[in-house]
Amino acid sequence: MSKWSPQEFAVATSSKSLDEPPTGMTWAVFFARVVLGLIFFMAGVYKVFQQGPVGHVRQWFLPYSDTFLPVWSLWAVGLTIPFVELIGGAMVLVGWRTRVGLIALGFVLAIVTFGHLLKEPLYAFHQHVIPRLVLLVFVLAVPPEADRFSVDGVLRSLRRGS
Repeated sequence: MSKWSPQEFAVATSSKSLDEPPTGMTWAVFFARVVLGLIFFMAGVYKVFQQGPVGHVRQWFLPYSDTFLPVWSLWAVGLTIPFVELIGGAMVLVGWRTRVGLIALGFVLAIVTFGHLLKEPLYAFHQHVIPRLVLLVFVLAVPPEADRFSVDGVLRSLRRGS
């Protein structure tokens, strides 16, 4: 893998229009964003429309009622997370206000990590948290201009054109 200088990276990730050929970075951030968005969006769809937010709390949050966490907080966070995953996942999937969606989903990952560690200090994060976190950190770290195939990218391009 070649290392890019800051100038080469800036040139490779800044496009003036959607007519220019996409770079490898453009495709990389597109695929990472879409996969991450699908993971969270589909989890949100399941938790909101199939399992139901109350079922989500009962299955994943109330087992923590024997910890120092107040039960009201388990209900509040457990009812909120499915909607954050649904809305944040959709935002990341289409690339609209991507940074806001990524930050919201990052908080979900932090909460999930805390919860798993509270019950099981040696929880296997490589199966659930780490893949999502790697995709999230990558998309968050790449300059937004590299994400051309997104609602944000199209809006940026339109603003430049006017």
